[in-house]
Amino acid sequence: MALLYFSGHGFANDLGGYLVTPDAERHDEGVSMVDLITIANQSHVAEVVILLDCCYSGALGALPALNKLAVLREGISILTASRGSQVAVEIRGRGLFTSLLCAALEGGASDVLGKVTIASVYAYVDQSLGAWEQRPLFKALVSKLISLRNCSPVVPLEILRLLPKYFARPDADLPLDPSFEPDAEPSHPANEQIFSHLQRYRAARLVVPVGEEHLYYAAMNSKSCRLTPLGRFHWSLASDGKL
Repeated sequence: MALLYFSGHGFANDLGGYLVTPDAERHDEGVSMVDLITIANQSHVAEVVILLDCCYSGALGALPALNKLAVLREGISILTASRGSQVAVEIRGRGLFTSLLCAALEGGASDVLGKVTIASVYAYVDQSLGAWEQRPLFKALVSKLISLRNCSPVVPLEILRLLPKYFARPDADLPLDPSFEPDAEPSHPANEQIFSHLQRYRAARLVVPVGEEHLYYAAMNSKSCRLTPLGRFHWSLASDGKL
């Protein structure tokens, strides 16, 4: 994989967009985005990820001669701070997009297993920019998503693999009672350990209590919990030995 990250000034004219370099001058604004995408398309690196935080960054991948249609070879992913006609906002001297990108890579965009992909980063940034006029752009031609970073998983793999043990079927409810709650007497260590795992599943949106808002009350009132659609998906992976 090759990854290019740029944060700085951007410029656009009838010939396309440019990454403005420190030595930029009139009629020589910097690195042409057309040249940049040409280099990426010609590269022998299987996976290329380009992250741009600059004004008019959405112009990357669009070729003016082809009516601004994006032309990408397979294996290229582009995530930009704004559309080709938009400026990129700065807050306290730092790009808003860069701040969100860092938060996404620190775990904000991680999945249950802690993997952060370019697609999950885009989803995180897009959701976070909901109140702003600045809109990120995501362009890609990929057959698989490679992890950009592996964070600490919400649910450790060894606990995730226990889903079929706790739930006999993906649509089965798991009965609870006060013995699952650590503060209840008498103590029941085995059920308390299961309950700690259920709380991790709950944090990862894999499990929901039935008839109560919180797992605690589901246990204290002898109700149950069940798998969410995401939980049923991971149940299938665990059951098939794919985790």
